[in-house]
Amino acid sequence: NAQDAEVVLVEGLVPTRKPQFAQSLNFEIAKTLNAEIVFVMSQGTDTPEQLKERIELTRSSFGGAKNTSITGVIVNKLNAPVDEQGRTRPDLSEIFDDSSKAKVIKVDPAKLQDSSPLPVLGAVPWSFDLIATRAIDMARHLNATVINEGDINTRRVKSVTFCARSIPHMLEHFRAGSLLVTSADRPDVLVAACLAAMNGVEIGAILLTGAYEMDPRVSKLCERAFATGLPVFMVNTNTWQTSLSLQSFNLEVPVDDHERIEKVQEYVAGYINADWIESLTATSERSRRLSPPAFRYQLTELARKAGKRVVLPEGDEPRTVKAAAICAERGIATCVLLGNPDEINRVAASQGVELGAGIEIVDPDVVRESYVARLVELRKNKGMTEAVAREQLEDNVVLGTLMLEQDEVDGLVSGAVHTTANTIRPPLQLIKTAPGSSLVSSVFFMLLPEQVYVYGDCAINPDPTAEQLAEIAIQSADSAIAFGIEPRVAMLSYSTGTSGAGSDVEKVREATRIAQEKRPDLMIDGPLQYDAAVMADVAKSKAPNSPVAGRATVFIFPDLNTGNTTYKAVQRSADLISIGPMLQGMRKPVNDLSRGALVDDIVYTIALTAIQSSQQQ
Repeated sequence: NAQDAEVVLVEGLVPTRKPQFAQSLNFEIAKTLNAEIVFVMSQGTDTPEQLKERIELTRSSFGGAKNTSITGVIVNKLNAPVDEQGRTRPDLSEIFDDSSKAKVIKVDPAKLQDSSPLPVLGAVPWSFDLIATRAIDMARHLNATVINEGDINTRRVKSVTFCARSIPHMLEHFRAGSLLVTSADRPDVLVAACLAAMNGVEIGAILLTGAYEMDPRVSKLCERAFATGLPVFMVNTNTWQTSLSLQSFNLEVPVDDHERIEKVQEYVAGYINADWIESLTATSERSRRLSPPAFRYQLTELARKAGKRVVLPEGDEPRTVKAAAICAERGIATCVLLGNPDEINRVAASQGVELGAGIEIVDPDVVRESYVARLVELRKNKGMTEAVAREQLEDNVVLGTLMLEQDEVDGLVSGAVHTTANTIRPPLQLIKTAPGSSLVSSVFFMLLPEQVYVYGDCAINPDPTAEQLAEIAIQSADSAIAFGIEPRVAMLSYSTGTSGAGSDVEKVREATRIAQEKRPDLMIDGPLQYDAAVMADVAKSKAPNSPVAGRATVFIFPDLNTGNTTYKAVQRSADLISIGPMLQGMRKPVNDLSRGALVDDIVYTIALTAIQSSQQQ
């Protein structure tokens, strides 16, 4: 199970001339997994300068020198025999020839680092023995009929010889590991090969072509040779057709060839930098980054496990209906749609959506009266009467909030057509804040290309005090932890450290101090400018001693004006997805939608709400 592994190795697509998208796809996969990248390449006939240029070119396809995830390079097939184009190909053509006669470029592994712009993590020399396949693999590839099984599962084929000459000219090819290919009507070759086997030559196998039946007398003569473990198999095709089939044989290691797998593992391991291997499992200072695809996947999985019911007061709004259907299909949550059933079904039909299992429709006109008494009780200190309660319950957000208050549902999502104030006011009046929280704030999850940032507060508090800003920072850090993001909290301002003065900077400085005192377990620093918070090179000059600068993941803005403007500017300019706002500090999960929310935005907000509910229990 990959979840229990210390290291997971993901093999990328091998770049070819056609198609040409392999490198870009590999890069996207690496970013999605937040994986370290190791290039594996052979030198071929490249000079050291050419190899360096090729490594640089490959690195440029993965973000260039600024990509700190590129760990190094492993040079494979070092000093391998190469063809006229300088290629070492993993196909059977390599074992048709005597490897001792192949062209070999001799390279000193110790000097490879001098010609590499990246750390050389390993230099694996060519080993001809490691491409030796089993006789059974040949037989399977050719769909051959086995005449004598012998040691067919363990004998190795290291070369192929087509026996078309007379016996005296063939004897030098009767050697260990050789696959002898001959027509089935050449008993002289078969008998000669059997004599060699009886004299201790461990021939790889004999392949008979042409579908001629073996003479029983010849078979009888070869019995002692067969008893030595000599594999013999036959195909119906002639020798020429068989040679073409052999050319297409792939020398990749079969999954059931455990002996060869172990040999390859042991051999390669001996040439890989041991210190680098140890560093993979040791405690690493490398920050864990959650990529946007990984974040969305995690949201979906956590919501599925939570198994919650979420009420949607805007039950007949088209985007909401479609989002509810998607949530039901994916098992994210059971969505409770408030609205006229006929209207909701009409909207669903117009959207091409089926409302089946996992979706409940509640008609407000039918259930509204049953909540009047509870609303009067909750707001009696404010002079609530039954008449006013009935009037307020005409608002589906109020009705949905009461359903949440009475634990009939686990969360509420609204805002596709309502304002933020209309969505939040009823929960603040009826649900109230969570124990220990003095305010409600919000965060957006900003899905940047390579990682997810948390922005707060961009939707609720216009001008928080230092104490309120400190609480927003703590709430936002806890939200980051809850959703798998390592919190490094940057308290943002227009100046960094002690470089600025004024009431605005002092508020951020004081908020930082309060937050650090309340939660010494969290990594919080400020005041920091945005560039110092996210860019390592700027951080080195502006805040060299900051534990957060250059690698912040949670950004706390000093006021709503700054936060909302920045969030929208980043979202629109970078054309990225943002999820939120997610409300923090409520006793039960309530979340607001932007009125411009897309269907996917609503789906992920429902998922957030379901997860919040499971964490508040």
